[in-house]
Amino acid sequence: MKTSILFFFALLLWLPALLAQDAKYLTVDEAISIAMKNNFDLMVARNTADIARINNTAGNAGMLPGVALNGSDNYSLNNVNQKLSTGTVIEKTNGYSNTFNAAMALNWTLFDGTKMFVTRKKLGEIEKLGEIQFRDLVQQSMYNVIVAYFNVVSQKQQLQSIKEVMAYNVERVKILQKSFDAGLGRKTDLLQAKIDLNVNRELEINQQTVIKTSKHSLNQLLSRDPQTPFEVGDSIPLNYSPDAKDLLQKLYTQNTGVLASQKQADIAHLSLGEIKTLYLPHLNFNAAYNFLKNDNNASTLLSNRTYGPQVGGSLTIPIYQAGNVASQVKTARLVETSARLGLESIKLKVNTELQSALTDFDDQQQLLKFEKENYLLAKENLNISLERLRLGQTTALEVKQASESFGNCLGRLVAFQYNLKVAETRLKQLVAGL
Repeated sequence: MKTSILFFFALLLWLPALLAQDAKYLTVDEAISIAMKNNFDLMVARNTADIARINNTAGNAGMLPGVALNGSDNYSLNNVNQKLSTGTVIEKTNGYSNTFNAAMALNWTLFDGTKMFVTRKKLGEIEKLGEIQFRDLVQQSMYNVIVAYFNVVSQKQQLQSIKEVMAYNVERVKILQKSFDAGLGRKTDLLQAKIDLNVNRELEINQQTVIKTSKHSLNQLLSRDPQTPFEVGDSIPLNYSPDAKDLLQKLYTQNTGVLASQKQADIAHLSLGEIKTLYLPHLNFNAAYNFLKNDNNASTLLSNRTYGPQVGGSLTIPIYQAGNVASQVKTARLVETSARLGLESIKLKVNTELQSALTDFDDQQQLLKFEKENYLLAKENLNISLERLRLGQTTALEVKQASESFGNCLGRLVAFQYNLKVAETRLKQLVAGL
């Protein structure tokens, strides 16, 4: 019986560890890798980019000939009553007629005002735009995953902070309990300390809920079941030192938003070139091999068969188009101008975002530096206050204030670490460096 009881308690102690084994440890790099494989938005963006790549062909630009095989066969029954000028009369009941026609035809645009070459270049730019837009979504997805991952780490650190403050409050309750039992302390101080300890326990429970919610959000970004268990690291690496000059140099050459806007402007310019080719002549070449057979038992011509090659061409020279092409050119010029203005707007926007991100990064670094110092001061102050309380040299109120100050300091310290990581991630995203 005694052995069974010991085994039961041992099982209770080991159960959390056994359950924890099911929760796989997840690094931020693994989280990014999972998101890159499973994210549905990325799959759609990849398909969109592939469509642009598939469409970028010489045939789609109109540079290659078209070849077709055509055929038809028509059979008909007719009652014929014909009187010819020669005096011949033809009468036929249920006379048949069968016409069979087949042809292999080739049509090739030899010159279309260079439109085919402009179109091919435009298709190439559209393909590049698709790849840039895909990379932009990759960068955004990586940013979201990194921020969500370290949010879980941050919330986990907040839980540890609550537990650390709670440990001090447990010690505070013990000291006040001994003092009260000895008749040296007030019961109100003891009751307040127990209330504060219960508040800490409530905060611990709430924080565990926050951690679960944060994990659900990260699992959603990874496109997997929100309940999938995992564990994260205990710290946030903060070893990034940005070079403002280097970031600014990379901004306009690597930022996916700027590159996409640049491609859109280039495409608008090529679209204008396509429309201008409508002013120029078009030359087409065509060739065919035809076969025609006709049988008719109700006609003077009972059978007819022709076959052979055919070669020809056509030339179209625009002379008057009622101003339609001119209107299209004006519209295309406005579209190109708008695209160029959009590019300048994007450049200004990302430059502003970069400057703001650099300022935010510097501010968070300074705040974190001061808060690390505050942490050491608040911890020392709390330890001194507890020792003074143990010796009866201070009041419970002073210890309560020291404990609250220490708890607030821990919360700010964790928040500043997380904010600094977010600022770092944003800086890297702006230059497509994630």
